[in-house]
Amino acid sequence: MERFEGRCWLDWWANSSTVLGSVKVAIVIAAVTGDWEADGRLVSASDEDREAFAFLCELDPVFTLRFEDGSVLAVTVQPTDRHRRFTLTEYTGPVQQAVVNRIALQANRT
Repeated sequence: MERFEGRCWLDWWANSSTVLGSVKVAIVIAAVTGDWEADGRLVSASDEDREAFAFLCELDPVFTLRFEDGSVLAVTVQPTDRHRRFTLTEYTGPVQQAVVNRIALQANRT
């Protein structure tokens, strides 16, 4: 494969059995000297989809890139253009990783 251009999904897994989010993307993957480069864009132009994608990227940028034939590849997403476009690199870290997200709550004082 020297070049792939098509539609895929970026899936964000909360754990090994729960997909927390999935977004349809258009991507281009090109072979370059023993490696590959990939970039793409969200298919949906809605603010809601972009905001959900941005939230997941900020939580943890590791997604599963799922092709139409069902094959998958773990990737790290580097968003650009206010989370409308992105580049991808292969994720080579541990299969499972801890994600810590804290929400600061303040008491309503009246």
